[in-house]
Amino acid sequence: MAVRIRLARMGAKKKPFYRLVAADSRAPRDGKFLEILGSYDPTKNPAIVKLNKEKVSLWLQNGASVSGSARAILNKEGLLKGS
Repeated sequence: MAVRIRLARMGAKKKPFYRLVAADSRAPRDGKFLEILGSYDPTKNPAIVKLNKEKVSLWLQNGASVSGSARAILNKEGLLKGS
């Protein structure tokens, strides 16, 4: 099973809110996930990012790949090195 760290969209129409989740790469975007790692709210100014850094680093150590949008968030928070 290939695990991927990615965003799952929540919230109402035109008011997006995202969860950063660890999920099987074959699962749908908003479908089944393994664990919630944090949240991202782009509607606020500045955008609000809440992460459980211990869980994120644990999944990265176990070989989880990261999607493009999640990679940008993790880079801003300083959790990815050299990416």
